[in-house]
Amino acid sequence: MAIAYDSTGSGPPLVLLHGLGSRREVWDPVVGTLARERRVIAVDVPGFGDSPPAPIVPSAEGYAAHLERWFAEQGLERPHVAGNSMGGGIALELARRGSVASVTAVSPVGFWTRRECSYARGSLRASRAIAARIRPAIPALLSTAAGRAVLFAQTFGRPWRMSPEEAVATIDAFIKAPSFDAAADAFGGYRFGDPEALRGVPVTVAWGTRDALLIPRQAARARRMLPWARHVPLHGCGHVPFHDDPETVAGVLLAGSG
Repeated sequence: MAIAYDSTGSGPPLVLLHGLGSRREVWDPVVGTLARERRVIAVDVPGFGDSPPAPIVPSAEGYAAHLERWFAEQGLERPHVAGNSMGGGIALELARRGSVASVTAVSPVGFWTRRECSYARGSLRASRAIAARIRPAIPALLSTAAGRAVLFAQTFGRPWRMSPEEAVATIDAFIKAPSFDAAADAFGGYRFGDPEALRGVPVTVAWGTRDALLIPRQAARARRMLPWARHVPLHGCGHVPFHDDPETVAGVLLAGSG
């Protein structure tokens, strides 16, 4: 299977899955800490980053089945998995299939209402269209901390902590992802359900208190649906929290995969 990934460190394998329109490098701020205790495998989900689209429906279930086959191909027997946003939904479906040793879902999709889902997908589509339209001006806009704060306010709690180069690469991955529209459509129908099916898998759900895309009241729904799971608020963090507070997030991921 043509899936791009980076592997570093040693220990129990921990697979990292990014969100819609993102790429594996989004995890870079926490990888160094994780790699001291885990073999960290950061994946570009098919149709994003450097991974070409796969011949599947790009839904939570479709990606979970595809990655399950990739795990077998890579000799990964029930790895630990962490996912953000779309990746969190995929990770939870992998747990439902019994394919993982543990799941840490960071602001996962699926705990939204229909209106909240429409808002999130519509916001991302509008942001992507605007970014594509103003792409020639993006490097200048992102060269300042104020510019990064404005352009990434919905997804990052502290976007000024990204370097200008990281910010431009993040925008480019967002604009260019070939499976963005198909995945956005497929995930529009996704609702997390049947939580009892995950009872045999350790689950951690972490949510940024400043998440402006999947608003934190969705974390309360996750807590009600998965009362036996570990629930962690990420104070001051946004929807994509890895630059916001790398030390705290890495600690949550290590504890969740322990």
